[in-house]
Amino acid sequence: MPRPTPSPALESLRVLDLTRVRAGPTCARVFADFGADVIKIESPPGVDPNENMSGPRHGYDMQNLHRNKRSLTLNLKKPAAQAILREMIKSADLLIENFRPDVKERLGLDFETLHALNPRLILVSISGFGQSGPYRLRAGFDQIAQGMGGMMSVTGLPGQGPVRAGIAVADSAAGLYGAIGALVALQERAVSGKGQWVQTSLLEAQIAMMDFQAARYLVEGKVPPQAGNDHPYATPMGVYATRDGHINIGVGAEGHWKIFCEVIGRPELASDPRFDFVDKRYTARPELRVIIEEVLTTQDSAHWIAVFAEAGVPAGPIYTVDAMFEDPQVQHLGIAQPVSHPAIGDFRVVGEPVTLSRTPYGIVSPSPDAGEHNDELLAELGYDADAVERLRSEGAI
Repeated sequence: MPRPTPSPALESLRVLDLTRVRAGPTCARVFADFGADVIKIESPPGVDPNENMSGPRHGYDMQNLHRNKRSLTLNLKKPAAQAILREMIKSADLLIENFRPDVKERLGLDFETLHALNPRLILVSISGFGQSGPYRLRAGFDQIAQGMGGMMSVTGLPGQGPVRAGIAVADSAAGLYGAIGALVALQERAVSGKGQWVQTSLLEAQIAMMDFQAARYLVEGKVPPQAGNDHPYATPMGVYATRDGHINIGVGAEGHWKIFCEVIGRPELASDPRFDFVDKRYTARPELRVIIEEVLTTQDSAHWIAVFAEAGVPAGPIYTVDAMFEDPQVQHLGIAQPVSHPAIGDFRVVGEPVTLSRTPYGIVSPSPDAGEHNDELLAELGYDADAVERLRSEGAI
């Protein structure tokens, strides 16, 4: 496997990653993939009873979340470990954490304390419900945020009851919003010379991801219902049966509707007074679905995907994950990136979904073992071999 090239985009930054599970690591991963020196600070094995919340160290989740990082184990219950962290904070650009607010304060990682140590430091805090307010001390998990953030009320078939999304929407979104906030703060620091406190939460991120569904209520006062696989208000836009399965069709504009009717061999539908405007098609959705599927079930999915693509009608297959990675466009985009691990061999992880023309991201190393870089990082701080061994014997690292 050829040696990948690290990205130079953020190579001047040092990031202290005190996060775990998903939202915080997702935020830190953005900086690691774009070349920052991201140091994953974690408890020594056996100290934290919840250390395996992201699964086995060599498992798929840890490998996908923590690539490109260095690992330093610090037992922050020990004064010597606290002193090491304080020393590292003095020269860091960002500290990312997802402790409950009271835990951060108890550890002396509140913004005021950190700002006194390093006025240029940017603190990124990702919590379940926010740093203040009546729910600030509640433990937050993705599915809880999906429920409270409205997503489960609009997901699933009408009348089915609440349904969670099949991915960690709130976690991943909170991590990305945290990274956006950190990048904004870094740009502002280039002008002011000062760091600041960036805050986001799973709840806020999930509400933001509701986007037009949330705006629908805020602007028009309408509570969006479950719509299943159909678009909330456009038709035909959703999942339709074919002879050998199902496909997605996205006919949103009137121009697409006319072309669609021609392609399926029913041009008269375009001017049918029952269906000649999007609002009418929405009202007559069940009747229209029957008509469309009578045609679509005469041919296989591949046939319809090809003819719709040729005509410029938005449509696409519905893949399982394995089929998704076999798609020629997905392979062309290169989103599955190779990694080599000394213990588990060669595999692929999910790359960054953004391309920069001069300074693209690079995945250069797998997720580190806990404390893999202890000696290296402590040497950079001036600790000699004897001092490192004392820290180890004291249980500080």
